[in-house]
Amino acid sequence: MMQLPVPRIEAAQFDDLDPRQYILIKGARVNNLKNLDVAIPRNKLVVITGLSGSGKSSLAFDTLFAEGQRMYVESLSSYARQFLGRMEKPEVEYIKGISPAIAIEQKVNTRNPRSTVGTSTEIYDYLKLLFARIGHTYSPISGELVRKDSVTDVVNFMLGHEEGTRVMILAPLHIREGRTQEEELTILLSKGYNRIYLNDEVVSIEDILENPDNYPQAGNQVFILIDRAGIKHDDEDTQYRLSDSVQTAFFEGEGICIVQVLNGEHRVFSDKFELDGMSFEEPTVNLFSFNNPYGACKRCEGFGKILGIDPDLVIPDKGLSIYEGAIAPWRTEKMGEWLTPLVRNAAKFDFPIHRPYKDLSNEQKDLLWTGNQYFQGLNDFVAELETQTYKIQYRVMLSRFRGRTTCPDCRGSRLRKDASFVKLGGASITDLVLMPIKDVSAFFKNLEISDHDRQIARRVLTEIETRLDYMIRVGLGYLTLNRLTSTLSGGEFQRIKLATSLGSALVGSMYILDEPSIGLHPRDTQRLVGVLESLRDLGNTVIVVEHEEEVMHAADQIIDIGPEAGTGGGHVVFQGNWEDISELKNNGYIENSENGIQSHTLDFLLENDSIPVPKIRRQSLHHLQIKGARENNLKELDVTIPLNTLTVVTGVSGSGKSTLIRKILYPALMRMKGEFSEEVGKFDELTGSIDRIEAVEMIDQNPIGKSSRSNPVTYIKAYDYIRQMMADLPLSKARSYKPSHFSFNVDGGRCEICQGEGQVKIEMQFMADIYLKCEGCNGKRFKQEIQEVRYHDKDVAEILDMTVDEAIEFFKPTEPKLVEKLMPLQEVGLGYVGLGQSSNTLSGGEAQRVKLASFLGKGSSNKGKTLFIFDEPTTGLHFHDIKKLLKAINALVDQGDSVIIIEHNMEVIKSADWILDLGPEGGDGGGYLTFAGTPEEMAKIDDNYTATFLKDKI
Repeated sequence: MMQLPVPRIEAAQFDDLDPRQYILIKGARVNNLKNLDVAIPRNKLVVITGLSGSGKSSLAFDTLFAEGQRMYVESLSSYARQFLGRMEKPEVEYIKGISPAIAIEQKVNTRNPRSTVGTSTEIYDYLKLLFARIGHTYSPISGELVRKDSVTDVVNFMLGHEEGTRVMILAPLHIREGRTQEEELTILLSKGYNRIYLNDEVVSIEDILENPDNYPQAGNQVFILIDRAGIKHDDEDTQYRLSDSVQTAFFEGEGICIVQVLNGEHRVFSDKFELDGMSFEEPTVNLFSFNNPYGACKRCEGFGKILGIDPDLVIPDKGLSIYEGAIAPWRTEKMGEWLTPLVRNAAKFDFPIHRPYKDLSNEQKDLLWTGNQYFQGLNDFVAELETQTYKIQYRVMLSRFRGRTTCPDCRGSRLRKDASFVKLGGASITDLVLMPIKDVSAFFKNLEISDHDRQIARRVLTEIETRLDYMIRVGLGYLTLNRLTSTLSGGEFQRIKLATSLGSALVGSMYILDEPSIGLHPRDTQRLVGVLESLRDLGNTVIVVEHEEEVMHAADQIIDIGPEAGTGGGHVVFQGNWEDISELKNNGYIENSENGIQSHTLDFLLENDSIPVPKIRRQSLHHLQIKGARENNLKELDVTIPLNTLTVVTGVSGSGKSTLIRKILYPALMRMKGEFSEEVGKFDELTGSIDRIEAVEMIDQNPIGKSSRSNPVTYIKAYDYIRQMMADLPLSKARSYKPSHFSFNVDGGRCEICQGEGQVKIEMQFMADIYLKCEGCNGKRFKQEIQEVRYHDKDVAEILDMTVDEAIEFFKPTEPKLVEKLMPLQEVGLGYVGLGQSSNTLSGGEAQRVKLASFLGKGSSNKGKTLFIFDEPTTGLHFHDIKKLLKAINALVDQGDSVIIIEHNMEVIKSADWILDLGPEGGDGGGYLTFAGTPEEMAKIDDNYTATFLKDKI
């Protein structure tokens, strides 16, 4: 095997390097790192690559980030440190030149059900501030601007008249409850007011009191004369007097002040925030906060959803017309009485009762709910049923049509209804959070506001526009600000945090990212590279753990860790830039190396190794058909999915792939099989060869097991065999140990301090949680006496510490059945994973491959009749591992099962039997089926993003 010219740094040379220019790591031994020395240039974009399990994350996260976090904690006061516990130093000789470290991982680690894209990126915080500062409130009745007048406004109005103009300042007289007119006038007199304004005349209060016949009649409006004055423009005393009188008028008139100009002009001013008989809340930050009881929608309490009548249950079949019975509750003879007036009178208001519901306009659909003078709509029908709930049949009927629906008051925005009365450029904050981010960005670019408002909000507008721009640049322009963070994929969440970091504009920091290209179509990867370069150009060191070739092209330096995974990894096998790789190619490394280069990464980059294009594409005789899929952004989609083949669903991020497969196909099939599933997305029907599917398996990236004690060997059911094997040993029998004594899930043999976890979690209030090795068992998980039971000189803890590859080698001579159970883990490229490795240390891609191994291992009882659904199985995989993965997936198809993969990776797409491409764009611009066919057919088409990249692979 030909060796690469690796830039090995001698100890003396290493010590001479300047820590201001390099991050120097010497003697790193964390996990499988083999006394690794590496100098990482500062303020550069550095890609760390290598096989899955070769030690990339050990170097980037467990060494660099862990040391950065430890140094931060050490910098705190001793008082603060006592609450944080001790943080162990990574196993390394020294690290020099390290900067404050920020890790951006793929885990969606928010537990808050109210957390949204807007709050996570801080864009919503700036929006609240913007609307509170320069938002204008409009009446929903007249559409007029709601404003309150200040004393200055009134004085300026009066001073706007000619010099010498006489004015009267009046306030309406309010008769307080429990007082007579006479008592109110007497009190006015005692306050020092002498006159009132009645029927366009100034009248003395004393004259009225002396002669009761002069009392105002019912219906007469009475005003208190506060002051009379002549306008003097340059006289300060006059201005002070007018201001004082206006303030008094507002007080006596309970917020109303009237200015009567003696030329006949009359103007009413109000310091109340009212219009059209409505009182409005003045814009404040809290008014726009759904996490605050003051700003949260009163109906849904700030969650955006209510238990109400679900329109999709009321009208389940959108292909029927109203005449054919589209409205389900009106199909019975008794309830049909509500339908009769609509059918009889439809011609009078031109309503098409024979047209399918799905073809009706939005106005016509709304009319079915609101009704008109000819018929009562569904809203009236529901209201009538709710008055009859003492009858059981009506309660049953209502329950049949209830579901979790978008709150009608806040339209799902979670904000109180009157927050939407405040507008900016014609849009409310509710409108903005429900728009795709790319549309919000366009709104602010075209926003026209007064120079005064722009001056007030200049800084806030800059922050909003910058953050929106970064969100679009990381390929998330299709998301809405209202989207719940918990519904995002790991890749989307990571890119949100990346955009937030850019928006914060930190400098001199070290950003460590874990495969930010995951979930991105190749079209968007170039944009992502631009974002990473922006982060670097601000003056940060950007370290990316990545397998994507395009990101490597852009890197200032590539560090390849390997050569193999697990114990065979942990070395730097190459360090250099793309020019160095090109030089290797030009120097004839391809022709001269018989066995391939020692770096699997360079093998692929230098085209010395590749994933071959399948010679034949499997044909299918059986299919599934989904009709009328319209959940999220899907546009009444009809799609045919072949069975017994490898089908890949692709398209740009946000085009509707996950919605189609994960929200419609998977839960719909599960319900048909009589199994519980989550809510099914909106579609018309699912038909085809459903009887040929006996089981549906979703192999996603969710963690294996709910406990951190779960691990690969328990998940594939191999640990049961190991526990029995340990319990059968002579010492175990002498001590009456049962298989349960070798379990860390139940009391008996496990360490009781850490409950078999091997580590203790310390919750950090303002940082990521820290895990410390258990002092009781020293991380071994079991009591000391249990560890005395040894199989071929290894105790149960040492067996769990083995990698899959080591265990297969160790047990091959004596335990062939156990080896058979472990082999599927090796086949899917997880030979480097520890048997007892905690599930919370596995990446999403690793968890997904453990699930695949469990199916390969147990051999399905429904062989040939299982539909497997994979959601981006190449997550975290090197080209070399993708090759292994495809072999395992093809093994499923070859035994007659069906496989659907949601994927962006071109190596997987070119290996498909059938491609379904959604798009053409993400968000509102997506949701269409842009292509269905074989990879060869796709490579021939133009004007398709996926086809553009696929042509280079076929």
